[in-house]
Amino acid sequence: MGSLGFTQMSDMDVRNKRVLLRVDINSPLDVETHKIINENRLDKTVPTIQYLVENKAMVGIIAHQGDTLDYQNLISMEEHAKKLSEKLKMDVEYIDDVCGPAATAKIDSLKGGEVVLLGNLRYLSEEISTFENSVKLKAEDMLDTYLVRSLAPHFDLYINDAFSAAHRNAPSMVAFQQLLPSAAGPLFFNEVSTLEKIMNNPSHPSTFVLGGAKISDAFGMMESVLSNKSADHILTCGVTGEVFRIASGMSLGSLIDGFLQSKGLMGFVKQAKELLLKFPGKIEMPVDLAYDKDGSRAEVVLDDCVPDLMFMDIGSKTIEKYSKIIGESGTIFVNGPAGVYENPIFENGTKSLWKAMEMADGFTCIGGGDSVTAATKFTDLKKMNYVCTAGGAMVRFLSGVELPLIKAMRGAKRQIN
Repeated sequence: MGSLGFTQMSDMDVRNKRVLLRVDINSPLDVETHKIINENRLDKTVPTIQYLVENKAMVGIIAHQGDTLDYQNLISMEEHAKKLSEKLKMDVEYIDDVCGPAATAKIDSLKGGEVVLLGNLRYLSEEISTFENSVKLKAEDMLDTYLVRSLAPHFDLYINDAFSAAHRNAPSMVAFQQLLPSAAGPLFFNEVSTLEKIMNNPSHPSTFVLGGAKISDAFGMMESVLSNKSADHILTCGVTGEVFRIASGMSLGSLIDGFLQSKGLMGFVKQAKELLLKFPGKIEMPVDLAYDKDGSRAEVVLDDCVPDLMFMDIGSKTIEKYSKIIGESGTIFVNGPAGVYENPIFENGTKSLWKAMEMADGFTCIGGGDSVTAATKFTDLKKMNYVCTAGGAMVRFLSGVELPLIKAMRGAKRQIN
């Protein structure tokens, strides 16, 4: 049993065993071609599969791509299998069947060191988010789901290496632990270990940089990390920074107000006011912002008279201020870009903060899909201490929420000691 309360894959005898491996290789796709454009999660999964192959395990992989709420990305896993084959330099067969007769027949025919990737889990109604949110099954009720009763009899062990889906209460994530000896893969274990360190034992001063457009993520973790002193500073940018500026009593004009209202985000202003009162001096806000002036970048210092503009990035004074804090920090955690970095006019804030992290002596961690995509564009990921594959799961973990996967792994039956 590992220090985190569950068995690690390396502590389990996988040789000549049939292993059901749950991974998260849900990848960003090109809007037009529906081809994979970011292979980070695939790359992170390779060492786990390689270990199992080298130990002559017979490996059946289950994974998902897209969802009902993400329907444009709901495609087969065939390209994933091809890319894994290239990275592993071996054949990873693909069966376009999740757990039906074709899938189980292939599993039963596997020889030691062979791997098959089964069909997209989200083809099953029991695995989609709308089912999870509407039916609300407990883990013990999932033993009768089609996926679990079809696959469990064909495997000896269950390994989960999908921390990025740890917030999902789905059969593939929380049910097999009740039937099969279960272990955490190295990616899952490393992600939890890293986030535990950031939460409970960071090197101080600890700085959280929170940006992006999905501000519910930032607000989800702020009170938790400030209350338990995981964070000494929070540097707000992106839409989060604008909301805090408004909460501080500054008007950013009707264009920004209209944007926030159209996205249903003005409600966060009240929460931001409460956080500013509760944690004085801990939350930093932009001192200047950038906007488009006739196709070029222009900046304005935020004072009592802010022009009515659509702001798209932090300004140079904020970049200088934030970069200095990052450089003096013992731990730096980032979730969300500083601005609309996809537009070259507004990439400077995100690019500069990422470069400041790259040069910092402190422990650096980047989390969230958009953050990783931006970091891939502007910096060398190898110079970051840790790049987390998770988004929603990471945010919930740092908010102090017990994740369904972690609960299931800690309560797994018949674990290998």
